[in-house]
Amino acid sequence: MAKALIGYLNSDLRTPARLVAENSRLRARVGELEELVLRLSEDNDRLTAARAVAMLDLESAAMQEMQPA
Repeated sequence: MAKALIGYLNSDLRTPARLVAENSRLRARVGELEELVLRLSEDNDRLTAARAVAMLDLESAAMQEMQPA
C-alpha cells in the first residue's frame, strides 16, 4: 500500500530531477505549440475571409461589366 501511495504522490523522492525538468520543459513546449496553433488558425481564418471578400469584389466587378450600357 505504501508503494502505491508513494507512486501516486507528486513528491515521490524516487523521481529523478532530470525527469521532472524534462517534464516541465515538455509541458512548456506544448503550451507554446498550442499558442502557435491558435495564432495560425486565426491567421488562416482572417486570410480565408479576406480571400472570400476579394472573390466577391471580382465577381461584382465582372457582373457590372456585363451590364448593358
